[in-house]
Amino acid sequence: MTDLLTLHGVECHYDRRVAVRALELHIASGALVSLLGPSGSGKTTVLRAIAGFHPLSAGEILINGRLASYPGFTLPPEQRRLGMVFQDCALFPHLDVAENIGFGLRGTASAQKRKIVADLLATVGLAAMERRYPHELSGGQQQRVALARALAPRPDLILMDEPFSNLDIDMRERLSVEVRNILKQQGTTAVLVTHDQNEAFSLADKVGVLRDGELLQWDTPYNLYHEPACTFVADFIGQGVFLSGTLLAPDTVHTDLGVCKGNRAYPWGKDAPIEVLFRPDDIVFDPESPLRAQITQKAFKGAEILYNLQLPTGAQVLSLFPSHADHPVGAVVGIRVEPDHLVVFPRADSAK
Repeated sequence: MTDLLTLHGVECHYDRRVAVRALELHIASGALVSLLGPSGSGKTTVLRAIAGFHPLSAGEILINGRLASYPGFTLPPEQRRLGMVFQDCALFPHLDVAENIGFGLRGTASAQKRKIVADLLATVGLAAMERRYPHELSGGQQQRVALARALAPRPDLILMDEPFSNLDIDMRERLSVEVRNILKQQGTTAVLVTHDQNEAFSLADKVGVLRDGELLQWDTPYNLYHEPACTFVADFIGQGVFLSGTLLAPDTVHTDLGVCKGNRAYPWGKDAPIEVLFRPDDIVFDPESPLRAQITQKAFKGAEILYNLQLPTGAQVLSLFPSHADHPVGAVVGIRVEPDHLVVFPRADSAK
């Protein structure tokens, strides 16, 4: 599979501040990817550079093997064969749904234009709404129209900038899955920028985590969660608590939760000071276990309850228990550790 989008050594500045540095990305045709990070991480700047709205200070961007940006040259956005989906949809309020979708098809024969619009209306599940106006649609329906409008000219690449952030949580999760299915059905390559890991994980095949303009890890959602490359990624993705400990053997650690055996070997030598990430799904309710912890906080999640647990040493961990039983704050419960994927790093205060 060939690369549709390549970023090689990309660097972007705002005045004298470096917003993106030494960025390398290779995105295959048909791939759905996401750039994920907190505010100020550089993810939107990357998207703007790909779109042709921000110049490069170093490096180059190629789209379908064609140079689109390098220092001193920026191919105009309208010549890049891109589709854009924005946070606010940016639909034309005076045009109905069909007219919005067909807006970018000027110059296309009327019959062909009607067919493209009808096909896309069916694809995004709005076949009966072609004569409605944007104010007559829900937020989710407006985003489907925006996606259909971006897809209508058959672009090589779709860029999506926080497209679901104005929607409620349930709609956001449902629409991200629907959009993924639509893009896969169309065989479209897409780049999503978001700060919401649930959106990124629902839509993307690969996710890049950025911090301060640097790409820290480029991986599948599964590996980002279970095999984070650094403590920032481990802490940013999912929930969890780091406990200090000691490496007893290449695959065995000791922490306040006792001795745990991991699924990989660690290279730092016996008795090395380490920190171990325990996620809520690593800590299992077990009333028969001799390991006890006191509930200090709880949050009802529906099928599960998230508990903050204090160990006898004073350390705190998180755990998800099935919500069939509702344990009160202050109760002491039995727990056991089942870390199928042990996440271990050298302790920061031990670095030389």
